[in-house]
Amino acid sequence: MSKVNIVDGYQNAPHRSLFHALGLTQEEQARPLIGVVSSYNEIVPGHMNLDKIVEAVKMGVAMAGGTPIVFPAIAVCDGIAMGHEGMKYSLVTRDLIADSTEAMALAHGFDGLVMVPNCDKNVPGLLMAAARVNVPTVVVSGGPMLAGRVDGKKTSLSSMFEAVGSYAAGKLDEEKLREYECKTCPTCGSCSGMYTANSMNCLTEVLGMGLRGNGTIPAVYSARLELAKHAGMAVMELVRKNIRPRDIMTREAIMNALTVDMALGCSTNSMLHLPAIAYECGMEINLDIANSISEKTPNLCHLAPAGRTYMEDLNEAGGVYAVMNELNKKDLIHTECMTVTGKTVGENIAGCVNLDPDVIRPIDNPYSSTGGIAVLRGNLAPEGSVVKRAAVADDMLVHEGPARVFDCEEDAQAAINAGKIVAGDVVVIRYEGPKGGPGMREMLNPTSAIMGMGLGNSVALITDGRFSGATRGACIGHVTPEAASGGPIGVVEEGDIIRIDIPNHIVELKVDEAELARRMANFVPKQKQLSGYLKRYAALVSGGASGAILN
Repeated sequence: MSKVNIVDGYQNAPHRSLFHALGLTQEEQARPLIGVVSSYNEIVPGHMNLDKIVEAVKMGVAMAGGTPIVFPAIAVCDGIAMGHEGMKYSLVTRDLIADSTEAMALAHGFDGLVMVPNCDKNVPGLLMAAARVNVPTVVVSGGPMLAGRVDGKKTSLSSMFEAVGSYAAGKLDEEKLREYECKTCPTCGSCSGMYTANSMNCLTEVLGMGLRGNGTIPAVYSARLELAKHAGMAVMELVRKNIRPRDIMTREAIMNALTVDMALGCSTNSMLHLPAIAYECGMEINLDIANSISEKTPNLCHLAPAGRTYMEDLNEAGGVYAVMNELNKKDLIHTECMTVTGKTVGENIAGCVNLDPDVIRPIDNPYSSTGGIAVLRGNLAPEGSVVKRAAVADDMLVHEGPARVFDCEEDAQAAINAGKIVAGDVVVIRYEGPKGGPGMREMLNPTSAIMGMGLGNSVALITDGRFSGATRGACIGHVTPEAASGGPIGVVEEGDIIRIDIPNHIVELKVDEAELARRMANFVPKQKQLSGYLKRYAALVSGGASGAILN
C-alpha cells in the first residue's frame, strides 16, 4: 500500500492541529512517524515486561531521528485459556489483531512500524498485519521465560500440565504438585520451551522480520532492552531505504522459515501461521510442501517438550542464526533474502558458530535425518493433518488401535481422568476445528494427562482441533476436513481401528470403503448455537490445512 502524507501542506493543517493536541512539536511532526504496536497487558506473563520493551523501542526510534507513537494490540494467554471455553478465543484473536493493527496503522498514516508481541497468536497476527499494511516494519518480541527448576531439573509449562496428569493418576502427591505450581514458571516471558510463542518468535528471525536474538534472548536479560533499542533504530533505516515487509517476506523467506521450523522442531501451530502469513503476502503455501522440506531437512534441536533443553540454552548455543548457519552447510537456506538488518540472510548468519553441539546438533549428527513436523493424509484426513514428529517416541511412530470417540475436549478429559483410556487406544476428539469449536482449541490438557499417567508410549490422539507447542507424543491435529465441515473424522465410530504411520505420512480409518461411503452419505454434522464474534468467525474461517484464514 502506498504511504499517505498526513502532515505536509496546507490541506493537512487540521491533522497537524490534532498532533499539537497530542503535545507533538513541529519538529516531531516533521520527522517520520513510527507506530509502536504494543501488546502489553497485565494478564499474560509473556507480556508483563512489554512496557519496558516499548520504552526501549521508543528510545531507539527517537535516537535515530523518528517520532514514536504507541498504540495497542490485544493478546490472550493460551495457558490461562487452556481447557475451558476461553480457548475458543485464542486462535480467533490472530485475525482480530491483524485487522485492528491494519486499521490503526492505515487510519493514522504511519511511515513505519515497530511491533512488540510475545505470545502465541499476536506474533503471527502482527506479521499478517505487517504484510497487509506494508510500510517498513521491525518486530521485536518480549523474549522467553527462564526455565523453572524442580528437584534440580529444569522445568517448563509442559512439566506443569503433565504433573497434573501424574497427580490424577496417583503418581504425585499434593505437596509435590504445589512445588511444581510455584516453581515451573519463575519469570516473565513466553513459556520456556519450543512452544508456539517461541517457535513464532524464532521464525520471525528466519523470515527476516526480527533482529538476531529476537527468538531466544531471555525476557529478563538486559540484552533484550538493547535489542529493542536497536529495533527502533533499524526501522528508521528501513524507512530511509524504503524496505518493506513484502520485500522481506518472499516465497524464499517462507521456505527458509519452514526449513528452520523442521530443524528446530517447532510447534505444530506454525503449520497454521506460516500459511496465513504467506496468504497475506499474496502467496499460497500447500501443506505438502512441509513434507518435501522435511525429507531433506535434518532435525537438529530437541527443545522442551521434545527434550531437556530450553530457550535459554538455545540462546547460549548461538541462537537461531547458528541453526541457520548449520543448515547452510548443506545449502538448505536461501541466503539471498533481504532482512530488517538491511543485509541479506547470508550476510547475517556468516560466522555464527554453533557453540554447543548438545543443544544444536551438528548437521552431520542430527537427531533425525528428517524434520520435526510431518503432514499426514489418508481417508481420515483427505486434506491433511499435522504431527510434531520430533516429539513422538520411536515406538509410536507407527501405531494401530481402536478409536475412543468424543465430540468435545471435556468429554475426552473426563474419560482420561476416570482411567477409561487404556494402552493401545486412539483417542479421537472432534467438533473442535476452526468452525466446529469454533476456534480450534488446543488439546494440552488431554495430551498432558495421557503423558502424566504414563500412557504416552501406548496411546495416540487425533483431533480436528490443534495442540499447544507444549504437547508431546503421537498427537495428530488439524485434521481436515473437520467434522463440522462434513469430514470423515465425523463418522468414526467407537472401536473402529485407526492406523497411524508417521514415517509414511498416513492416517487411516480401517473400515471397508463401501461402509465408509455409506456413513458419509448419511452424515449430518452437528450444529452448535453460536453468537457474537465466534458466530462470525465460524461463518468465515477456512480449514486448518489452509491456515484457518478468514475468507
